[in-house]
Amino acid sequence: MTTTAVTETTGVAAALTSMKSHEIVAARALLVREGLLGENTHVSYFGLLEQDKRTLLAPGAVPDARRFRAMLVDFGTGASHDVVVCPAEDRVVSARELDPAEGQVPVVLAEFGLVEEVVHQDERWLAAMAKRGLTDISTLRVNPLSAGVLAPDEQGRRIQRCFTFVQKTPHDLGWAHPVDGVTVMVDVITREVLDVIDYVEFPVPQEDGNFHLPEWVGQKPRQGLKPIEIRQPEGPSFTVDDDGVLSWAGWNLQVSFDQREGLVFHNISIDDDGVQRPVVYRASIAEMMVPYGDPSPQRWFQNFFDCGEYLLGGFANSLELGCDCVGDITYLDATLADNAGNVRVIPQAICIHEEDTGILWKHYDNWNGSSDSRRNRRLVVSFFVTVGNYDYGFYWYFSLDGNIELEVKATGVVFTSAYPGEGYAYASELAPGLGAPYHQHLFSARLDMMVDGHDNAVDELEAVLVPRGDTNPTGTGITQTVTRLRTESEAQRLADNARGRVWLVSNPAVKNRLGGSVGYVLFPEGKPALLADEQSDIYARATYAAKHLWVTAYEPDELYPAGDFVNMHPGWAGLPAWTGADRPVDDTDIVLWHTFGLTHFPRIEDWPIMPVDSAGFVLKPHGFFGRNPTLDIPESTGDHCAPGASHHHEHEGHH
Repeated sequence: MTTTAVTETTGVAAALTSMKSHEIVAARALLVREGLLGENTHVSYFGLLEQDKRTLLAPGAVPDARRFRAMLVDFGTGASHDVVVCPAEDRVVSARELDPAEGQVPVVLAEFGLVEEVVHQDERWLAAMAKRGLTDISTLRVNPLSAGVLAPDEQGRRIQRCFTFVQKTPHDLGWAHPVDGVTVMVDVITREVLDVIDYVEFPVPQEDGNFHLPEWVGQKPRQGLKPIEIRQPEGPSFTVDDDGVLSWAGWNLQVSFDQREGLVFHNISIDDDGVQRPVVYRASIAEMMVPYGDPSPQRWFQNFFDCGEYLLGGFANSLELGCDCVGDITYLDATLADNAGNVRVIPQAICIHEEDTGILWKHYDNWNGSSDSRRNRRLVVSFFVTVGNYDYGFYWYFSLDGNIELEVKATGVVFTSAYPGEGYAYASELAPGLGAPYHQHLFSARLDMMVDGHDNAVDELEAVLVPRGDTNPTGTGITQTVTRLRTESEAQRLADNARGRVWLVSNPAVKNRLGGSVGYVLFPEGKPALLADEQSDIYARATYAAKHLWVTAYEPDELYPAGDFVNMHPGWAGLPAWTGADRPVDDTDIVLWHTFGLTHFPRIEDWPIMPVDSAGFVLKPHGFFGRNPTLDIPESTGDHCAPGASHHHEHEGHH
């Protein structure tokens, strides 16, 4: 077997490490000096602009000086700029003003407070509230939402569409009391309310949802739950260096963090008999969007791109030991830039730990009398974000058997509305008069594959029942079809669980010990893709979500599946634009884009706070190794795994 060792040098790791505080400080000074960052300018996004991997990983290459991309918006003029700076060379590499037809730079935090202040002074909105008996303005929370596609007379403006909620007291959960039927249009640059549209009057739901207040629960804590302790007396089995290079049980990968994508991994490789073999060059969540399925006039536009519009990574939580993460934990901070361009550190944003996941393999043999089992464990790298009402945990798992898995855990508070009445087709009733529109959570994982080298290919594998005939006279034959996806148009695919459809990423130039191409298989969950008409605004803006799989030829500036500037963009950017060229994707440098997620019909049990629901995918080795790669895992030696332990009931003194 011929394998390719991963190219991992100190220079490459340094080129891809998370941003450093001194780089942000130097970049800000450059932007100010060149007149790009002034008193009214807000830094919407700031992040590392990665070097083209083809030059970065070339033999003998010296990494270029690190460059950074800044997206800026001037609240005085409304102008937005896309800028690249190189602090090490003390220069602005490029700067261009955006045409409004390209969309807007992402939402900045200042817009949230600004919108409520402006709306509270508008006579039309005050009249709409008074009509509903709502006169105490201090209790009315204005919820600014991304505007989606603009009408012709709104083009060029930076707009938020707003809903209103009642927060009875400073500690009240305002999501329990939506003032449904009123939409407010606010221009955040001119600071004016463009329109107040009073579509329909619904009663404001009155039942509280204050799950966070102990006295509201009205019951004693559940009894009988004894502590579970997770201990590693000798410490964790992984190491992580100053560049974020993480090593564990043969795995080697570099961890970094981005304001838009959150966790980003580079150079994921695994040891095989002393050779560090590459699997994925870069992995991240490049987009997630939440389309709401209530087409009523007051909320047809309600669709949120949490990466492209709101910069998901910037909303990362500071994690707490024993609550968010359990066990022997290593935390990493996230260093970002705030809206003024200054350094902003999120302490303990990334959690790294190991966890036991049950049986890895087991067999009792009736013929030879042997009985063997091994326990599995995995390395977990995770972060949690709060974006408005929802909270999302992103858990990347790396297992002993070579599997890579992503699990997204969705929790928090569902977005609420009034419930129009029994039988309403587009929402659930959660509490008296309180509705929750049906919606989806659709993520796009960007997987820049590098299975034993840069040039990979993708085959679609399907389970097939073989028709009865000469080769299958009993009608019991089943087989698997293999279909090569050769161009970008062919490689736009939907999952099909009835056929067991999966996608094999292989390296045709590298063979395993039986002569087949080495590879990894992407196993999709196969839940619904985007449920929207092809002529709808949201389909145009989130075309990526209409397919579970896209495969594209690698280009370093193709990073976001819905385009660079999603905010107020009319659509067809990103994947549909790039794949229009229909480039070849067979035995070349390719990127997989995998759409997965949840279609949520909220339940009563999801209120007032939603138990975790999860979605994700798995990458499994397929002919990558010569045999089961976990045969060298030692037997467990803990006292609970001792021979005959299953028959013992006396555990005093065992911890």
